[in-house]
Parts: sequence; C-alpha cells; structure tokens
Amino acid sequence: MHAATLALVLAASLLAGCGSLPTIVPDMEMRSAKNIRMKGGNGVLTEEQAKSALDRLKQQNGNNTILDRHLAVEGAITGAPLVTGNKVTLLIDGPATYASMTQAIQAARSHINMETYIMEDDEVGRQFSGMLIAMQKKGVQVNLLYDSVGALNTPRAFFQPMIDAGINVLEFNPINPTLARKDWAVNQRDHRKLLVVDGKTAFVGGINISSVYSSGSFGRHKKKIQTDDNGDKIPWRDTQVRIDGPAALEFQKLFMETWNKQHGPDLGEHAYFPKVAAAGGEIVRAIGSSPDDPYSVIYATFISAINHAESSIYLTNAYFVPDPQLREALKNAVKRGVDVRLVLPSRSDSSLVLYASRSFYEELLGAGIRIYERQDALLHSKTAIIDGVWTTIGSTNLDWRSFVYNQEINAVILSPQFGAQAKGMFDRDLGASKEITLKEWEQRPVSERMKEFGASVWARLL
Repeated sequence: MHAATLALVLAASLLAGCGSLPTIVPDMEMRSAKNIRMKGGNGVLTEEQAKSALDRLKQQNGNNTILDRHLAVEGAITGAPLVTGNKVTLLIDGPATYASMTQAIQAARSHINMETYIMEDDEVGRQFSGMLIAMQKKGVQVNLLYDSVGALNTPRAFFQPMIDAGINVLEFNPINPTLARKDWAVNQRDHRKLLVVDGKTAFVGGINISSVYSSGSFGRHKKKIQTDDNGDKIPWRDTQVRIDGPAALEFQKLFMETWNKQHGPDLGEHAYFPKVAAAGGEIVRAIGSSPDDPYSVIYATFISAINHAESSIYLTNAYFVPDPQLREALKNAVKRGVDVRLVLPSRSDSSLVLYASRSFYEELLGAGIRIYERQDALLHSKTAIIDGVWTTIGSTNLDWRSFVYNQEINAVILSPQFGAQAKGMFDRDLGASKEITLKEWEQRPVSERMKEFGASVWARLL
C-alpha cells in the first residue's frame, strides 16, 4: 500500500464517515443435503446427484458432523452454490502464480477477463500487458478492470497500448473528478484479484500484477534481497489458487456484475458462459462482497465458520485489524477448546496497519490465541483453514476496510484433501515465523506501545 494511496484513502474515509459491520447471530436451521444448492458443469444438480456428491465428500472426511455444519451454515448465509467437479491448485508466491497464469492466458481461445487492484508499470506489468495485447491480436477478447487508487502510481499512458489493441480497459471508481460516474464513491475500492480464462479457469488470491512478487519467499525460489528500514525490498509472501472447472463460471458472474455496475462497455458475444466439463473432484464456492451489498457476505461467512469451528482455526493475514465481534469469536473458540493460531506480518508495507494490528496482541494472547510473525518476507497472504475441511483463499484482509469499503473475492474449498495441502503451507509459514508470547509482549518498550496506541485510533479507517 503506497503512502500516497493510504493518505488518499484515509482522507476519503474521514469524508465518508465510519461504516459499520453487521452483528452475526447464526440462527438459521441446519439444512439437509437435499436443501443445499449444488451445481455442476451441466447446471443445478438433482437432489439425488447432490446427495451423491456430498456422500463422497463425507467419505473422505473423518468427522462428518463438522463438515455437515460448515456446509449448512455457510450455504444459509451466502446463498452461493456449491460447485462440484473442479481441480483446485494451490499456488504459493508470485513466481508459481505468474507461471500458471501465463500458461492459462496463452492457451485462451475465446476471452480473458482480468480484475486487479494494482497493475504497475514495471517488468511484470509490462510482461502481462504485452501478453494480453498479443492474445487480443490473435482474436481473443481481453477485458481488463483495474482500481483507480490501487493503480495511482501507474501512468495512464501505460494502458493506452492495450486500448489501442482493442482491449476493453475499465477504471474502477476513477479518482479524477472529470471521469467520475454518477455513483462515484472514492472510498469504495475494488480490491479483488481475479483472472478468468474462457470461463473454464479462474485464479483468485492476494497477488496483484507487480514486480514485488518476482521472487519466492521459500527455499531455492527465495532471492537474497537486501532490506531497508521500511522492509520494502524483501520477498513478498502471498497465496493464489487456480480453479479449473465449472466453479470458474461463478467467478465469471462476479466479474460481470462489477463490470456492469461500473458501466463498462458492452463486452459482446464471446461465449462467456460455456458448458464446462468436470476437471476434478473438488467442491468450491465463489464468494464476492461489495460495499453496495446490505452487509459483507465474506465477513458473515468468516464469523460463522469461526463460530462453528470444533477443532482448529489457522489464519494467515496481511492486514489484521479485527473488530470486536471477530475478536470475541476467536476468543470464544479457544474457550471451546479450539486450537487458534494466527500467522501475521513482522513487517508491512503499511506501518500504521502493522502497529494497529499489534495493538490487539495482548488481548488475544491473554485469551490463549497463539500468534506468530512471519520473518524474512513481507506477508501479504489472506488464507484460513478451519477444522481441516474448510479453506478459503482470496483478497480479503481481516480489517474494517475489507469488510466495509472494499470489493473483495474469495474461494471456499470444502475438502479434507485440499485442507491438508493448505495446512502444509500454513506449517511452512509457521516454520519461518517467530511465536509471540504474552510474557515477551508485556515487556515491549513504551515507545512501541505508543505507536500501537496511535495506530489503533485509526483502526476503523485503515
């Protein structure tokens, strides 16, 4: 988050006033398998097909009660369907993500829809620009949606060659008043990172189009980069997920909704919603939140998943500024005997967010929540693994901005196998992290406490 961007967003927040978060009281009835909405490559599943798919999933999981609970509660809150028949690939850090995205883009035959918060005029940005232009010239329709604040430091001239090539380029909520649309709201930002290719493959996660992701943060992929006092020259640690199969169409819908709400040009007929064959055996739910909605569906989903956790909650998050309800949900989980662990940054591209996050450590550590800070990398990942069967990866931070002001997007994967992969990734981050103990934290310098207090004042506006 650039300093200028942060200053602008804070100013806009002050002008817009403080938003609010809903009080989540899950009082919905538990749904039976036949009432859970499920889809496949050929549309909505019959009652028999849905039951068969859920039975297969339950056979893979040792504790069906946990799985039943997560299926029912989340379905009641989001209304989004569970989609069967997907292949889900976990992508750790920029190099693996960009390689997979490049392969998918170059294999496109009909269209490419990209939505990103940041697209920088740097080596990676120019590589993607050149690749998208090349595909447009081959007859593949490319549609690009980027955020005005996120791309504040990107010259408008950077996008002109893409426009000249025939790519539809749309700026989300332009901060230039002369370009402002009727429903302009500078404080509402599009923080999503989404790529959909041919309606068959979708990428979701925390990775923008920027050279800061050029190096990996583990092992042989990790470059030895000298750090400065701001920590902005170290490898970035982030997570993306690739989804091949029918669930890509649900992410396509979310892209189209945003494009239309932003009054983008007509996208023409390019088979945006084709018949998509099954590519694997994973069940996926696409969840998008927008400040235009009555409440953040992603926030409600997080709170309810935490409230119904029975064994473990493993969260990795870049900007962790939890509201009171989220803090209570985590503390209550510990009281139920749930193992709650947080992997958070040891340094950040926003010192205000870092200190605001740390202002909650004492309260959470005192409640028995274990906190780890990732070392030797700038943590930008946003993932959660609950009870080993419910995993989410996306753009959503656990802070007020993500839940109140931003458009966000997450994939939820209901699978013990994928949960085990995600847990392996979490364990790798734990191994590269330092645990913060309550005793150690209580002995931190007064100067650090003062920074935390000052940053906490801005918690709702970060």
